[in-house]
Amino acid sequence: MSLLDLRNVSKKFGGLTVLRDVSFQVERGQVVGLIGPNGAGKSTIFNIVTGFIKPDTGRIFFEGKEVSRLKPYEITKLGVARTFQSVRPFPDYNVEENVRIGALFGRNDGKGIDERVEYALELTGLTKKRKEVVSSLPIQQRKLVEVARAVASSPVLLLLDEPMAGFNTAEVEGFSDIVRKINERGVTILIVEHVMKAVMGLSEKVVVLNAGMKIAEGRPDEVTKNGEVVSAYLGDSYA
Repeated sequence: MSLLDLRNVSKKFGGLTVLRDVSFQVERGQVVGLIGPNGAGKSTIFNIVTGFIKPDTGRIFFEGKEVSRLKPYEITKLGVARTFQSVRPFPDYNVEENVRIGALFGRNDGKGIDERVEYALELTGLTKKRKEVVSSLPIQQRKLVEVARAVASSPVLLLLDEPMAGFNTAEVEGFSDIVRKINERGVTILIVEHVMKAVMGLSEKVVVLNAGMKIAEGRPDEVTKNGEVVSAYLGDSYA
């Protein structure tokens, strides 16, 4: 049984079809990359998996339970957490308070709130920043606050939506190390990212969307040799 299973998921907004019959699975323990051009439907997949919008057709299963019609807080309680492409921390709260919110509203894993907060701060390297007001932090650290808040919710599956956008090379490497640590500690990860070196280096499997349809799925080395993927998204450097 797959941890996450999307079956023939479609979605329209008005007359615009943003997803068409998309199916793929994420196995427990994997890091899976979800890539494609802007407007391909990647963030819509995240919004559907986490209950922010409902599919028009198709079904989504998490740990064998259908979650297609559940509310976001119900899906969070099952163990699905996410970050957003446009960061959404509580700007007037400090780092620790932001992370504590994740711990308060997350999955019940038997651990205390304080323990989950400390774990998330340590894992993301934010322990020394805990009392700083989030609005005073640079964007890179605000993104880490979002990750820490998600980790504090004790997820089984973590969805990361373009977490490395705007990062320089050193920041990409540092963030990639954090993603690996989260995964090594038992969290399955589905990541949307345009930094190809990072997503290809992190992912065991890559799913490629274009114009709302899945056009390829496989190991990173397989996907980069797929002519349709190169033409639609990766460009001549991968040809």
